[in-house]
Amino acid sequence: MKASDKKISIVVPIYNEGENIENLHKEIVSVVRTNKLDAEIIFIDDGSDDNTVEIAKKLTPLKLIVFRRNFGQTAAMDAGIKAVNGEIIVTMDGDLQNDPNDILALLNKMDEGFDIVSGWRKNRKDPFMKKFLSRGADKLRKIFINDQISDSGCSLKVYKAECFRGVDLYGEMHRFIPAILRIKGFKIGEVVVNHRSRVAGVTKYNYKRLAKGLLDLVGVWFWRKYANRPLHLFGGIGAIMSFIGIALLVWMAVEKIFLGGAIGNRIWPIIGVLFLILGIQFFVSGVIADIAVKTYYTTKKETVYLIRDIIENKRL
Repeated sequence: MKASDKKISIVVPIYNEGENIENLHKEIVSVVRTNKLDAEIIFIDDGSDDNTVEIAKKLTPLKLIVFRRNFGQTAAMDAGIKAVNGEIIVTMDGDLQNDPNDILALLNKMDEGFDIVSGWRKNRKDPFMKKFLSRGADKLRKIFINDQISDSGCSLKVYKAECFRGVDLYGEMHRFIPAILRIKGFKIGEVVVNHRSRVAGVTKYNYKRLAKGLLDLVGVWFWRKYANRPLHLFGGIGAIMSFIGIALLVWMAVEKIFLGGAIGNRIWPIIGVLFLILGIQFFVSGVIADIAVKTYYTTKKETVYLIRDIIENKRL
């Protein structure tokens, strides 16, 4: 069965988009009806303080989730994804910059064997500074996690619903969903999509979100590399530091005992002891992290692997 023939859930986080959501809803409904899609539309209001909720309540068909306060786009995305009934999940922004007409192209790309298809805003219609910061963040993302897509910041994506089983989103993690799912073994493709200029409202992108995103980038990098073996990272750092500390202390002892050097007024013994203590602390931290990770997988009843198929040929 083609992706476009399956039940589709269109998830849209919104925040102070009162001037945009009516037109956005109209465009989504038009795309659904024109292409005869079996789709539900879910808007998640992230604590708007304008007339967004009042306008959204009048729209139909629509499932509206309203937060008590502003929790952030990632939380809104998580709430929307957990509320879907479809086999395919489409995510997009609520500012009208994503074009709903591109949904079918992403669904068709999924039929080539992809679990996730990401939109690529090849010709972005954003201010220079926003594009500059995003490109810098993209460079760091490729160095640390390399999710093999050109535009992780594009919210217009389609996913198989099974991708999110056991996945919880937090922080600014919505930018790294493809990276998280690639870690789990899902296959990612991308399609060039139309990107439109913002016609109303103001961008929610700022330096605070950039800083949070960079911290979450480090978190995803750690999870990708050392999620099931944190002792390798912390223990490795601890071993190196302990070796440096022991080497310094041995050298100071050699100077004192065999060369008759004065070491009481030198800083190297203190540095040696410091490195040795830090090395031990890193190693202990690795052991604690290793226990925590094992506890995490045990309590969530989650494994470090995902099985795509089990094929059993019984004939000899």
